Amino acid sequence: MKILFVTSEAFPLIKTGGLADVSGSLPIALKALGHDVRILIPGYASAIAAGDFTSLRLPGPGKSPSLLTGKLPGSEVPVYGLIDDAYFGRTGNPYLGPDGKPWPDNAERFSLLCHVAVDLAMDRLGLEWKPDVVHCNDWQTGLIPALLNDEPQRPATVFTIHNLAYQGVFPHETFVRLRLPSRFWSPTALEFFDQLSFIKGGLVFSDRISTVSPTYAKEIQGQEFGCGLEGLLSHRRDRLSGILNGIDMEAWNPAQDPYLPIHFEIKSLKKRKDLKAELQKNFGLPANPDLPLLAWVGRLVEQKGTDLLLDIMPRLMSLPLQIAMIGSGDTRFEQSLQHWGKLFPDRFAIRLGYDEAGARLVEAGTDLFMMPSRFEPCGLNQLYSQRYGAIPLVRRAGGLADTVVDATPETIKAGSATGIVFDEAMPNAFFEAVERALSLYAKPATWRKIQKAGMEKDFSWEISARQYVDLYVQAQSDRLRG
Repeated sequence: MKILFVTSEAFPLIKTGGLADVSGSLPIALKALGHDVRILIPGYASAIAAGDFTSLRLPGPGKSPSLLTGKLPGSEVPVYGLIDDAYFGRTGNPYLGPDGKPWPDNAERFSLLCHVAVDLAMDRLGLEWKPDVVHCNDWQTGLIPALLNDEPQRPATVFTIHNLAYQGVFPHETFVRLRLPSRFWSPTALEFFDQLSFIKGGLVFSDRISTVSPTYAKEIQGQEFGCGLEGLLSHRRDRLSGILNGIDMEAWNPAQDPYLPIHFEIKSLKKRKDLKAELQKNFGLPANPDLPLLAWVGRLVEQKGTDLLLDIMPRLMSLPLQIAMIGSGDTRFEQSLQHWGKLFPDRFAIRLGYDEAGARLVEAGTDLFMMPSRFEPCGLNQLYSQRYGAIPLVRRAGGLADTVVDATPETIKAGSATGIVFDEAMPNAFFEAVERALSLYAKPATWRKIQKAGMEKDFSWEISARQYVDLYVQAQSDRLRG
């Protein structure tokens, strides 16, 4: 199968979040299954600098776009970089300016990406390659299914929602400025409460819609997580499915992780106590092998449940435990957590920002990894945690619900328990989950059983890639049926 994978970021070329991880891993897994997959991304200056690209001569008629061609680093997956210095030549965040606000020309920038993707998909650029499926990702690619819908003999389209909270909404004058077909200005097309919605292009016109976990696919059909689009998503529920993200099982392998000072596997799980000591030292916490160590790596925002953590901090600090955190986000949360670090320097440590080596050490050395998210389309840290023998403590939401099996007497006995799960996004529910985790920590044999169950799970991309191939086949069948 020939697949054009269109995305606004792909690791290791450019990354701001989980979309880049998916875009840098799924195409590799698809190619390993024998498919001809090619990636189209904006040619950001930093992305081009991070890869080995050469100019691509396009024999197409008229004014052709400027494309560079290369390979996704560490793979044989071809990448096309769309070059436009005015739109993509700037440095910094691909979506946000130095003031932290969206670039004012984002609509024009990603509209260009979509138009070039359509020409590439319809083989109008002279490459003599036409995909069977165009896989679009998040709002930046939302116009592609809409524009392709009018094309005769078009490829099938799949649109993946990585986070419905980001929708690419712009005023009506932007719609006019982009010179989109007037028929698209309709509630049944791109109009969304008198504004232009890029993401609606994907949700309305794609042959198939997917999101990054089965539970999130259900959640976004309801008012709480639907972000105003729940009616549309519910209407198209027969075309909507959830496929869990995978992880690179080689890159995330505690037996050979280059970031770790000590390596281990299930058979040598006892080595984690030495990594715990390294983690405590790294964060300036007293080395204590018996004291439960809780950790957090991620954004300090309400979505991730940071306020829930702050609400229970007084109670947590009354318990015999330590906490190590890495993250950044809302200033008020950062300041509050730094304050707790000053009050309890031997019990609580926070490192603002992001540190890859520190994050890997956290996964390998902590006892409990906290993810009390209000919503989580998929989540990756709970997968890394299980791979590294850290027991995840999560709220039952999105991908967290799909990937962590709660430690109940029944699941512990069956050997299927891999973490601690709570339901309500409330401080008391979170604290009770911590207490439950501490009671299990006091039973070393049970704790090791839960650790091993998590480490034995297969979260590889191959499983997810095969599900996407099935989805592409369904999309092709849907396109033929009309």
